Amino acid sequence: MSDNELGAFLRSRRDAITPAEVGLPAGPRRRAPGLRRAELATLAGVSVDYLTRLEQGRDRHPSAQVLAALAEALQLSATERVLLRNLAKTTSGDFYCPAIESPPATAVRPTVRALLSRLEPAPAVLVNRLGDALAWTTGYELLAEPLGLLAGDAPNLVRYHFTDPRARATYPEWHLVADALVANLKLDSGPDDQHLAALADELTVLAGAAFASRWTAPATTVAAGVGVRAGVERVVHPEAGELRLAFETLDLSDGDHQRILVYLPGDEATSGALDRLTGLRPGSLHAVAG
Repeated sequence: MSDNELGAFLRSRRDAITPAEVGLPAGPRRRAPGLRRAELATLAGVSVDYLTRLEQGRDRHPSAQVLAALAEALQLSATERVLLRNLAKTTSGDFYCPAIESPPATAVRPTVRALLSRLEPAPAVLVNRLGDALAWTTGYELLAEPLGLLAGDAPNLVRYHFTDPRARATYPEWHLVADALVANLKLDSGPDDQHLAALADELTVLAGAAFASRWTAPATTVAAGVGVRAGVERVVHPEAGELRLAFETLDLSDGDHQRILVYLPGDEATSGALDRLTGLRPGSLHAVAG
């Protein structure tokens, strides 16, 4: 990976936002659709020279105020701001989070189990920072078990996606799900997480370039997948056929980096298919997306 991930990230976000999005005229003779360096510097209230040094990696210690101003000017999402902060501290050699040395949390609090039960009949699964599936609803079991997602004593959603041959048939957009899984691994863990490193080493060996190329990709690539906590996934189920599943992520603020993934039908056809799969009366799970 590059030793100037912060600069690469800033350039990629500057290239991705247009003048119109920040209220500036496009103007003539613009070679690229993104913001010019001078335009971003003006919006953030910093000098062009300072922004140049940040992007080129010649200044590696931006203040929190500068980062906040850049994030505001670039209209970064909350997740992108976390990534910006992490990259700034990593680049400076002073990562802001303590190293995550404890094993990934596997205990499930009683309140979380109660919450999962309230989510029935929706498919929902609790995972930790490495993608280990810790608990799930009956609706999720009926959906996931025929796919092989819950195979083994310690099912892991990332390991399944990259190493189980059924995954590519299950996910027609396999590559997009793969991008999202790796992006979440990077966002949920610190740079000295030996447990994450062990999983990455395992998947690099077992899955080869399919995993390794994503794992070693620079932050500019990861940034494209930071908005992966909600969306729609296409899944081909051996019993229910092709499904469009709208998902949301519920992050648990307990310091254990656990989250609940909840799936709902993304269209009327999926709503009926899930009803049949779970043996429920028609309309038990309403479609939430068009």
